[in-house]
Amino acid sequence: MKDSLRQQFDRLAYRLDELDNILADGSVAADMKRYRALTKEQSEVSDLVGNYRQYLQREADLAEARGMLDDPEMAEMAREEIAAAEADMARLHEALQLSLLPRDPDDERPAFLEIRAGAGGDESALFAADLARMYLRYAERQGWKTEILSESVSDLGGYKELVLRIEGDKVYGSLKFESGGHRVQRVPATESQGRIHTSACTVAVMAEPDEAEEVTLNPAELRIDTFRASGAGGQHVNKTDSAIRVTHIPTGLVAECQDDRSQHRNKAKALAVLTARLRDKDKNERASKEAATRKGLIGTGDRSDRIRTYNFPQGRLTDHRINLTLYKLDAIMNGDLDDVAAGLQAAQAAEQLALLEGRA
Repeated sequence: MKDSLRQQFDRLAYRLDELDNILADGSVAADMKRYRALTKEQSEVSDLVGNYRQYLQREADLAEARGMLDDPEMAEMAREEIAAAEADMARLHEALQLSLLPRDPDDERPAFLEIRAGAGGDESALFAADLARMYLRYAERQGWKTEILSESVSDLGGYKELVLRIEGDKVYGSLKFESGGHRVQRVPATESQGRIHTSACTVAVMAEPDEAEEVTLNPAELRIDTFRASGAGGQHVNKTDSAIRVTHIPTGLVAECQDDRSQHRNKAKALAVLTARLRDKDKNERASKEAATRKGLIGTGDRSDRIRTYNFPQGRLTDHRINLTLYKLDAIMNGDLDDVAAGLQAAQAAEQLALLEGRA
């Protein structure tokens, strides 16, 4: 292990002692916000320091075993211990390095997922519906809760636009790499001569802001319009103008919600989506500035980026950012996104690790 990494973990060990002493003082619980922050930090640091101490112990075991190699009676046992200690140290070293990688504080948060049809007309809208079904099934597999906030249905039953809210364990962290351009190659249902067409959709995933940290909206900068929600008919047709469209005048960003029959609840949901879009816009602008001299492996998240191709004749999905190709498109379209998500997360971790080692 490099000296620079040892120094970081020695500092964390010192910080853990400091946290233990602070939390031993019962008066700190009087400030619950500070108390929760400190206990969370203590839990995280304790895990890291525990692994570091295990590494140091196995390092000492390795040195002791090597010292026994000259004893004929102990040599065989020493070689076994050396192999076991080296394997444990390699595993712990990788875990320790990964533990130092920067974490996105939004990873634990719920997310808004937007799908918009792009080039390709009706086929693009049908593909948008297929993507929506894929994400909804993936969410179901993860045990997440989903809610449609707004939808614009095409003539053939696809989606011109769809906005979902997804809530559960590490939703944003699992879905954030889905932002970008999604391209499909297949024979459309509307194609009479069997020709393969290419069309596209864009997907945007935004973390739902924490209420304590969300952007403050100035009412003077908002235009709020009401309209009658579109529906499938029957008893669920919305008879009143309860759907809400909110426009942020300075940026031109728009959010709407027609899911609820209550105008008040639709307004609250639309404002939440608008807040997330403003926060996402600010985050992307900062990321673009930081990436001006170096484009990351996962990409900028720019929604114009073509990140993935779904080739139906070949049963193939290709993620262009990490050169990942999987020949199980049917399973993926039915919500089996685990391999895709794991590949993207591993690629980001590898890039961050390379940067960490470069600075070490």
